[in-house]
Amino acid sequence: MEWYERLTEYFPEYEMKTEAQIKALIKEKDSYHKVETDHYLLLYAEFPTFLFIDYLLINPATRGKGIGTSVINKLKAKGKDILLEVEPINREDQDTVRRVRFYQKNGFVKADRIQYRWQDDNGEIYEMNIYYWSPHDTLPQEKVMEKMARACQEIHNFRSKQYYGRMVANPEEVLHLKH
Repeated sequence: MEWYERLTEYFPEYEMKTEAQIKALIKEKDSYHKVETDHYLLLYAEFPTFLFIDYLLINPATRGKGIGTSVINKLKAKGKDILLEVEPINREDQDTVRRVRFYQKNGFVKADRIQYRWQDDNGEIYEMNIYYWSPHDTLPQEKVMEKMARACQEIHNFRSKQYYGRMVANPEEVLHLKH
């Protein structure tokens, strides 16, 4: 099965970039990387001060065997802050519970002061939670917000007008810091 097909089978449609956009990111952005093995698929961006995990998919046959933690530890070894998006917990969807537990077990903290919402082409509103990990003692959520805004601008919005006819994640519209 092709890597993009694996992603679309696992991630909700509203979280997916088009295959063309992801391929362009991989080919044209030096900061964007795809790592694919039999055990996992990782798509992430590496910026000077942080990493943004766009997609992490562990092969269902190997889940629960420490592979995800191993991937996260390799990223942590780079010594940079790490940001990612996680669906809010839905008790009727145990995958959402498992994902949050996995990231928390690996030291990630929910940026509870950041609201991240966007609208699809049909006007449906979606919300994601931002989780982060830092090699430093603290990482103020204002800094998390700045880094997430950069990820939105450079990754989510990469040629988004070409692929979707609009800017899909204008940071000024989709990210809000609660006081």
